[in-house]
Amino acid sequence: MSSRERAILVGLIRRGGERGQVEEYLEELELLADTAGADVVERVVQEREKMDAAYMIGRGKANDLALMAKYLDADLIVFDDDLSPAQARNIERLCGVKILDRSGLILDIFARNARSREARIQVELAQLQYLVPRLTRQWTHLSRQIGGIGVRGPGETQLEVDRRAVRRRIAALERHLHKIAHQRTIRRKGRRDLFKAALVGYTNVGKSTLLNALTDAGVFVENRLFATLDATIRGLELSEYRRILLVDTVGFIRKLPHHLVASFKSTLEEAADTDLLLHVIDIAHANFQEQMHTVEGVLKELELDKKPVLNVFNKIDLHPDASIFSELRDRYEPCVFVSAQRGIFLNELKKKIARIAEQSVTPLKITLPADRYGLISRLHDLAEITSIRYADSQAVIEMKATPVNAQRIRGICDAYSGH
Repeated sequence: MSSRERAILVGLIRRGGERGQVEEYLEELELLADTAGADVVERVVQEREKMDAAYMIGRGKANDLALMAKYLDADLIVFDDDLSPAQARNIERLCGVKILDRSGLILDIFARNARSREARIQVELAQLQYLVPRLTRQWTHLSRQIGGIGVRGPGETQLEVDRRAVRRRIAALERHLHKIAHQRTIRRKGRRDLFKAALVGYTNVGKSTLLNALTDAGVFVENRLFATLDATIRGLELSEYRRILLVDTVGFIRKLPHHLVASFKSTLEEAADTDLLLHVIDIAHANFQEQMHTVEGVLKELELDKKPVLNVFNKIDLHPDASIFSELRDRYEPCVFVSAQRGIFLNELKKKIARIAEQSVTPLKITLPADRYGLISRLHDLAEITSIRYADSQAVIEMKATPVNAQRIRGICDAYSGH
């Protein structure tokens, strides 16, 4: 197993910016670096009126950074803001170590965690789109020598081909994704009769842990950012007659570059097809409200902000002050407070989901001959039967069904009446 790389993090405070906010971003960047396999040995924060076009932080500070990298024996320098190709090349020449920005680091983590065929294709496509303007022979030579963080996935093989070949590969990957999206659309049609809820939220808030706690899904869980990339779908039994589908999605993050959000829109299509969003929030995190705003912003960008939302405040067992719960309940209703890890108040969460799902059903009342056992049995498969009364060789059946199944039931009854 290779040793972990040593990284220096760099943040930039521009005119009107706040040091405290940049420091918070660097805290998160350090978590990203740790997830990618690097130990942070130093943080650098530079204040400038505006970003330097050639070196971002200015030539003088870049020289200081080069000396620091040599003194600390750093392998990697990561900038919290996206670098232009020219900035990355200039700083790399000056410092003699790998240079990454936040987007490149996130893509590296995506490459590590992509498991399904679709996620791997999405990651490769996003990486190649990121690399096209950065393809130079000098950068390729350096990357081939050093290896490690930032050159996983297609980085090891595609950097040595010219832009035309990369663009051909991008076109092929886009065709693959289009085909997969079409197949997923067909699969979704077969699930339209079930109420669906999607788990959304900031990365590492416990969405996969909650999915496992509710459904015994066995989804991979790790205390790392972006541990889960693929949309996972599992059934959840709310009652003897009520079953819904839960969808786990990729987590969001502050300063998630727009092109990365676009790259994973197909994964998030499962969330777009749901009836309810379960916004999972890590209430024990110091900046959980800012994380909530970040998620709301991404949902708006994905045009999912009009869907019904149930706020699920997770990790209540780790919050030091329980008195905040009543204030949050008044502010963020509808909401529920749980601990997925310890199984606290999960039944209350199920009841809340069931009540919301109940509001989406259609009540039906039909009359059939009492001897039509096969037809009545089929109704049990399509709806929740609330009562059956028998009178004069007739069965009067009252039930609740999803809008799609209600339409099916009406079609079945119409077909029977036509015989």
